[in-house]
Amino acid sequence: MCTYIVEKTELSGSAKGEHGWMTIDSANVFFDHPFHAPLDHALNIDFVNRASGGSERVAVELSAESARRLVDAILTALKQGEAAHAA
Repeated sequence: MCTYIVEKTELSGSAKGEHGWMTIDSANVFFDHPFHAPLDHALNIDFVNRASGGSERVAVELSAESARRLVDAILTALKQGEAAHAA
């Protein structure tokens, strides 16, 4: 069953898409059926630039376990990087 629950967040960054690097200003995050990944359900993240109409995007589909490991890796990298640059 599709939930149609989407969490949205504003971002400031860049992503490499089909036509090269692009500015991204938001992400849509949802747990649902993936389009391509061989999973029943996946954490799906679409990185988009809404300011340019949102026609370009970078999509990621991860297993729940992979998504949790990614969250942990992001938090660890931020903690270590911020500590190193604060010194």
